[in-house]
Amino acid sequence: MRILILGCGWLAESFALHMKYQGHEVWASTTTSEKYHRLNADGIFSFILDFDYENFPARIDLPTQFDFVLNSIPASQKNSVAILENRFSNIKSFYRHITWKKQVFLSSIGIYPDKDAVFDESYADTTELSSKLLLAEACMLGLADTIIYRLGGLFGKNRVFAKYFSERICTTGEQPANFVHIDDVIRLLEAASCNVLKHTVYNVVAPLHPKKKDVILASAKKYGYILPLAFEATNTIQKIVRGELLQEELEYEYVLPDPLQF
Repeated sequence: MRILILGCGWLAESFALHMKYQGHEVWASTTTSEKYHRLNADGIFSFILDFDYENFPARIDLPTQFDFVLNSIPASQKNSVAILENRFSNIKSFYRHITWKKQVFLSSIGIYPDKDAVFDESYADTTELSSKLLLAEACMLGLADTIIYRLGGLFGKNRVFAKYFSERICTTGEQPANFVHIDDVIRLLEAASCNVLKHTVYNVVAPLHPKKKDVILASAKKYGYILPLAFEATNTIQKIVRGELLQEELEYEYVLPDPLQF
């Protein structure tokens, strides 16, 4: 299988290496020369391309046919609408020169509003969904054979939840964790590359939702991080995002279903 990855960040690079070790041909874009050389040294066909270019190149020298595309170019809430519109306009221009059989675009459960509620993929109140993430998803869903993975908070390897609260005051400890481990995401991306999925949008979230405070305490103990200075329950929104749709469709059993194990 020939695979194309756009935006080879932390998750995408791990997926690239996983698929390369499975014997697939992997191509990946990056914006830095350092990562370009590292990816090529690992046997991944890398090329430098920044989708925020104002003068985006008309053509890129790479194959035109791919079996699977992973688009992990971010639609960050921190970016302005103008930046996102330019970014995704360039992405659509790029796609005019390639073909693919399946594609996954990585979005985020941050698309759902922060309020006391349980969300699944059927939630469609566009007045409450993130307008920037909706813009990116709509752009990608306008392309053929594309599905959206809305990722939960992503942890694993060197990303340990407790690390971000060491010697700080945690105000969100009573909130439920809507997290997912990188190992499960890689397996679910691989599953998407070789299965025909019925829907276009999926939440990718571990099935269990312990309190964030308990995740901090468990991961601090497991990895030796200093605890927060204090837990102050000033932000107690009970937002839960459910990911059973993809799990049930693929009959997938999470390797790490509980963020307390991360």
